[in-house]
Amino acid sequence: MDRPRLVSTEARQPQRGVVRRSLERLLGSGIVIGGAALKWGFLFAKFFAFFISAAAYSFWFGSWQFGLGFVLLILVHELGHVAEARRQGLPVSLPTFIPFLGAFVTVQHGNLPPWRSALVSLAGPFVGGLGAAGVWAVGEARNTTWLVVLANLGFLLNAFNLLPIGFLDGGTVWRAVTDTWHRPRIRFENGVPVEAHAPERERAVLVGAMYVVLAAALVGGLLATRHSGML
Repeated sequence: MDRPRLVSTEARQPQRGVVRRSLERLLGSGIVIGGAALKWGFLFAKFFAFFISAAAYSFWFGSWQFGLGFVLLILVHELGHVAEARRQGLPVSLPTFIPFLGAFVTVQHGNLPPWRSALVSLAGPFVGGLGAAGVWAVGEARNTTWLVVLANLGFLLNAFNLLPIGFLDGGTVWRAVTDTWHRPRIRFENGVPVEAHAPERERAVLVGAMYVVLAAALVGGLLATRHSGML
């Protein structure tokens, strides 16, 4: 009997067992991570885009604090849309960031009355304006100029979004106002129109008034922070 060879073989077997268990654990971890990436990959992509945007604006403004703050103000604006859409029970996506172009959310408006679409659009500048006002208050309380400048830019961002142009929030609001004023209200059942009512002009007036008041407040905040801002 070759005793040295037998002892060597017996010594290799525990080593092979350790290697095999290590490979099995590594493979199992890879499967778990891969499954999570497939399931939550869209979240990873959105958060990755958020940090890319923060880095891009930090480079542009020359300050990581200012760049991150600006991206957070954009996020607050978009979360306003998300909150109102969810309050109405509408399917809505999480914010998607595009460096130097801002961010957006996708809301499914199927057969939604125009004035309800207007509320979703107004919620972004409204909550975004509150965010800018909060930054302004902190900047004034701490006598921190860059925070007041950031608030100034936040007011500008939200006021710009209220311009009654195309794809901007203001464009959606004014289309909703005109549609609500002129078009009859249609009641749907299972996606099929079954009944028509007179135009809801009271709602059109209400939405238009909300638009004007919000726009005036944002422009007021913009002018109030101008002395320390970039405008």
